[in-house]
Amino acid sequence: MDLFPVIAAERVRLADGLDGLSAAEWEAPSLCAGWTVHVVAAHLNAPWEVSVPAALFEVVRARSLDRGFDRVARRIAGRLDPAACVAGLRDHAGSRFTPPGSGPGAPLTDVLVHGADMLFPSGRSVEVDPVALAAALEFLSGGRAKGFVPKGRMAGLAFEATDIDVRVGDGRRVVRGPALALCSALCGRAPVLDRLSGDGVSILAGRL
Repeated sequence: MDLFPVIAAERVRLADGLDGLSAAEWEAPSLCAGWTVHVVAAHLNAPWEVSVPAALFEVVRARSLDRGFDRVARRIAGRLDPAACVAGLRDHAGSRFTPPGSGPGAPLTDVLVHGADMLFPSGRSVEVDPVALAAALEFLSGGRAKGFVPKGRMAGLAFEATDIDVRVGDGRRVVRGPALALCSALCGRAPVLDRLSGDGVSILAGRL
């Protein structure tokens, strides 16, 4: 399946959802540790704002993938105000960029999880296409989600969506909940744990 039209639709959907944020909400903490909502939106613009060599240079200079991405996102946020970040999502919704070795599951998961990172703290949300949610869960559980799911986080666990017909993982302990909350939890967002149930939640919580 060609996921790029799905990614494009979710970028536009997220841009629409971000339109109503106030100035204070843009500068509030997101669910992505250490980043404001503005910095998260800037990060989502990185595929068309920063070249791969420039991004790799920052990672090498920082001696850390996370610190390198942090520097890139903050520099973009310094150039693009929130309105420009939203416009970038719309103008470049059809971008087919994928991180080396990751495939389209990476940018799709990025827009879904980071969208929740930005909207969840203010009590907002967008209606995500079930096809997008299923693809993101499959990506996160498929062993190619480097930088998203640390090794061992899924060990012994299964993740069962309650709003779409998807179950991933082969563990005996189960974590149940809305698909987007499962994606966020797999990516380390502890604040969504209260939306989940099952005998695997406590195990997952101890790994975040």
